[in-house]
Amino acid sequence: MNAMKPGGIQRIVGPSRSEAAASLRIVLLSPKGPLYRHRGGIFGKGLRYMPLTLPTLAALIPEDLPHSLACYDEGIEDFPDDLDADLVGITVITGTAPRAYAIAAKLRERGIAVVLGGPHPTLVPDDAQPHADAVVVGYAEDEWPRLLHDFAAGRLLPRYVSKPGLQIGGRPLPRREVLPARRYITKDVFEATRGCVHTCEFCVVPAAWPGRPLQKPPEEIVADIRRNRARRALFVDLNLIADRSYALRLFAALEPLRIQWFGLSTTLLAEDQELLDAASRSGCRGLLMGLESIEPTALKGMRKGFNDPEKYATVVERLHSRGIALQGCFVFGNDHDRPDVFMRTARFAVEIGIDLPRFAILTPFPGTRLHRRIEAEGRILHRDWEKYDGQHVVFRPTGMSIDELQLGTETAWKHAYSWRSIASRLRRTAAPLHVSLVTNLGYRFYARRLHRFYTCDMMSWEVPSGTAASSPEIGSVA
Repeated sequence: MNAMKPGGIQRIVGPSRSEAAASLRIVLLSPKGPLYRHRGGIFGKGLRYMPLTLPTLAALIPEDLPHSLACYDEGIEDFPDDLDADLVGITVITGTAPRAYAIAAKLRERGIAVVLGGPHPTLVPDDAQPHADAVVVGYAEDEWPRLLHDFAAGRLLPRYVSKPGLQIGGRPLPRREVLPARRYITKDVFEATRGCVHTCEFCVVPAAWPGRPLQKPPEEIVADIRRNRARRALFVDLNLIADRSYALRLFAALEPLRIQWFGLSTTLLAEDQELLDAASRSGCRGLLMGLESIEPTALKGMRKGFNDPEKYATVVERLHSRGIALQGCFVFGNDHDRPDVFMRTARFAVEIGIDLPRFAILTPFPGTRLHRRIEAEGRILHRDWEKYDGQHVVFRPTGMSIDELQLGTETAWKHAYSWRSIASRLRRTAAPLHVSLVTNLGYRFYARRLHRFYTCDMMSWEVPSGTAASSPEIGSVA
């Protein structure tokens, strides 16, 4: 293989013509970020769900390309220092970029080609490009196979960009066997749609993957669930009800399976009784919703004005009446927030009976509308990507000091997971009592150690010991 000098992006790399027929040694990696910076914490190896990214990429490797494959998820094991490969594909979210870049540098020094893809390279490809032999921008389905063929032929390009008109249906099913199922809380993770119809200012989705959401035919989802003999399913879709007619078809297809499923939705679901009832009949037992704020002016500024804080209690009531538990997420640090917002929000979340409240610090991810605005105002503090994790202040807020934002978020966590608040939730939860108890105790442990741990998007309803969900990684590649 033609080794590439570290930092270079113009030389073509890949096997020589005489090597083209040989089996390529391909490795896929999901690097660890802040969540796994400290082993043995609340969200240790045993509480991780199997990510879909690596199994999906494995399934997309062309059948006519002789190869060997190894996959590493640093959520459960560290990447080996002595790995031998021809090409390593690394999927990168912003918080894992420093780790990904460091690994890439070591690999390239040894003459191993590196491909970077995923949300971060899609949002800011020029940030990733110096660290890779090739960068993939956008979705994987077409570009990853094309890249592999190019590499085998010795004509790898520096950048691959997904084209409009992509379809995610009719593709090979994820190869979950490439990861050790026993190391995860569940392997029954599925994706029906990709993208969202909303354009929230802080969200990476409209910035990285604009346009209408992509959809898989419901019968393909059913086939995948049956193939895995799943009794519980975790949907990582960012907004499962983005297309109402599609959601109704999907829920109707799921109903005969008699499974329990968990996923993500907007609060608009609670306003559509037909859709909500269909979700309940199909087995929905837990949802994560981005409530974001209890201030209408703040929600309007976020471009999330369809949320109405006056209806949040009704959202909880309607979900609970159908046996659906709610993980409600709030974010602090927008321009309308003042120092009293933390306790007002935490008390409100407990009072209306949100099963698991979540609190995060507003994070201007690179490439988003929010980042462009705050950067233009000169308020970005640094580009230490590892701190872009939802629990560190990386910009200068307008309504409070940096310390007030950091400490106020911790105060909200501690109030929401005080013994009194936990007892209040246990009396009203829609989740099985033992599940709610375990997850609340886990979050209490976390809330009192915020300086050590990182907040990830997660659902904790699936099994008594908890599980995790929601990652934007699958929206892109490698």
